[in-house]
Amino acid sequence: MEEILRLQKKIIPELIDLLEKRYTILRTIYYNQPIGRRILANDLKIGERIVRTEINFLKNQNLIDIGVSGMVLTSEGEVVIVKLKDFIHEIRGLSHTEEYIKTQLGLREVIVVPGNIDEDITVLSEIGRAAANYIKGIIKDNDIISLTGGTTIREVVDNMPRLLNCKNSLVVPARGGIGRNVEIQANTLAANLAKKIGGSYKLLHVPDNISRDTLEIILKEKDIIDVMESIHNANILIYGIGRADEMGRRRRLSEEDLALMGAQGVVAEAFGYYFDRNGEIVNTRPTIGINAEDAKKIDTLIAVAAGKNKAEAIVAIKINNQRSVLITDESAAKEMVNILKQKSL
Repeated sequence: MEEILRLQKKIIPELIDLLEKRYTILRTIYYNQPIGRRILANDLKIGERIVRTEINFLKNQNLIDIGVSGMVLTSEGEVVIVKLKDFIHEIRGLSHTEEYIKTQLGLREVIVVPGNIDEDITVLSEIGRAAANYIKGIIKDNDIISLTGGTTIREVVDNMPRLLNCKNSLVVPARGGIGRNVEIQANTLAANLAKKIGGSYKLLHVPDNISRDTLEIILKEKDIIDVMESIHNANILIYGIGRADEMGRRRRLSEEDLALMGAQGVVAEAFGYYFDRNGEIVNTRPTIGINAEDAKKIDTLIAVAAGKNKAEAIVAIKINNQRSVLITDESAAKEMVNILKQKSL
């Protein structure tokens, strides 16, 4: 396969480019259907004339249907897009990228989804689907699954298929709530995931950013103690990774605190902890939920994060953890490779 791809790129590179373009069009239609031609052109940032030509070709191949409300994939088109996914993965050399990051960071598994989430929002759905498929393959009876909130983790939950053979599973939020958007808070996502896998759930009705004194009082409540015990015993953690500056502002840290973290070389945040470029925890904030000691005992940690601007944060958090899995996009992965190669110089 690799030898054939190399020959194709050398002799007929335009064929590979055309294949990737049509795959991107099909994927965009799939995740936005029904969609009109003008919106499709805007989403892909290509001219309407080019889109019209490609749409006519795909229609003649019976890969899409065009109706009053817009374009949709046919059943044949859905089959093609699924089968093309692995081929596109190989075309872009992502297997080598995955292996390089896995080896350099000492991880259990790395999964890179083709595309750039900053340029194509449908890549987020692909990341969610890839993460959901991985999780589906490892969940077993009596598992306790903990997860954080956020848009990316919501995509994982939304793409999770319904499981009928998983018994006595429990889903818990990894931490309290942050922000005002209930739909992406850990409590909501924990309940939704539990329904998908036929399990039960417990909720943590506590805001994430509270004072230490208030936190100490809350932790003595019987209901909170019960949920916290389950969180401490989780054997799967699904979490997102944030840039320290962005997460600091979301948690309403003062400019003085943000400046201090900058001086400390803090670049990443995950489940309430702030990490420097070497993966060391250098700062933490009062929080309720999973902690660094809990994370050390968890069997499988699954980080789902994407975007070139998060590459440095991902590298910082994912250093040397044989129990850890990373699921990301191509743009973040390539930037991670650049960072890792610079570190090795």
